[in-house]
Amino acid sequence: MRFKSPPEDFIVEEVVRLPIESGGAYTVYRLQKRGITTLQAQARLAAMLGVPRSTVAFPALKDKEAHATQYGTVRGGGPVRVEGPGFRAERIGTSARPLSPRDLLGNRFTAVWRQLSAEQVAGIPLHLGQLERFGFPNYFDQQRFGSYASGHDWVGKRILLRDAEGALRAHLAQPFVGDPPRIRAFKSAAQQHWGEWRYLLEQAPKPSNFRSVLTFLADHPQDYRKALNLVTPRLLSLYLAAYQSLLWNRLVARYLHALQEEGGICLVRTLEVAGVLLPFYGELPLPLLSQLKTVVVPLFHQRMVVSEPRLAALSEAVLAEEGLQLGDLKARLLRKAYLARGTRPLLAFPREISLGKAAADDTTSNRLKLTISFVLPPGSYATLMLKILALEGSGGLAGA
Repeated sequence: MRFKSPPEDFIVEEVVRLPIESGGAYTVYRLQKRGITTLQAQARLAAMLGVPRSTVAFPALKDKEAHATQYGTVRGGGPVRVEGPGFRAERIGTSARPLSPRDLLGNRFTAVWRQLSAEQVAGIPLHLGQLERFGFPNYFDQQRFGSYASGHDWVGKRILLRDAEGALRAHLAQPFVGDPPRIRAFKSAAQQHWGEWRYLLEQAPKPSNFRSVLTFLADHPQDYRKALNLVTPRLLSLYLAAYQSLLWNRLVARYLHALQEEGGICLVRTLEVAGVLLPFYGELPLPLLSQLKTVVVPLFHQRMVVSEPRLAALSEAVLAEEGLQLGDLKARLLRKAYLARGTRPLLAFPREISLGKAAADDTTSNRLKLTISFVLPPGSYATLMLKILALEGSGGLAGA
């Protein structure tokens, strides 16, 4: 069983409440993108419109590999169509304000399963029915952890521990998933020549934010804190968000294990994401399901409030394992990046599920393909749901 291969097999479209108003100060665009991140699309759209990047707003980020349709706003007017490398934007009206995450109602996903046996095709409706009824743990999936590298450190953790040099070393010298060859070559040099700032400045890719950081370090070789604050704030925020999400995943995994120890649920599968084994259940007793539907789990930050006693105790244990306390969850080293506040539902429930008819897989002989469509709440990961289906259908993790 495989999905997201090729990229045309995975399509996502935002379900959004558009605040369209005639004569508004913001132009609303529907953007279709492929093979680029939302941040890249934002930068390219701004460049083609000749406006600052800060005037272009997208309320959510989408997977680079997916065919994605999403919505954004540009302050001021704009042409009917804008097209550039990897994206096409169409003006659909104006708004009195920019779009924000609160305008998102969910995301509609269409995915093509491939390399299926007839038995697997027959079993998918049953597994989908279970997911629709019982939901699944609302973990952050791998896309959230682009800065994760097995065996290396978390930049966000170093920041919270107020280790400016450690955070900077991870940023400059630690390989990340998706780094192009020239970035990997530079980071390898940074590992071997740490502290040789002028040499590394000569090796740094052009153009890149690395050069701004290294130019400063060449003149101020020990001022790691100021150098760290020269890293693009958006990237620093992503580092913090990745580590915050890791903590959330660990907390929910512990919570589900605690429920299993009490005999409330049976955990039947595990899936590794960013180095953490995440457990999944099959079915839930109806009274417990009714209770868990309403549970929201706060994101880790300095002023997080956990009302559920079991979750509160487990959150302290998760932090202790990381050598952190609640008071550490503030990015004191940084001027323009911070841990976001908020909550996240414990469980996610797919809706509007539909299945196409099985057909011969044109990529593999004697196998079938099947198209599935469904809607998930904002922030929930379709790839996670599809991996759960793969675990149920094959007893092992499918390729993503």
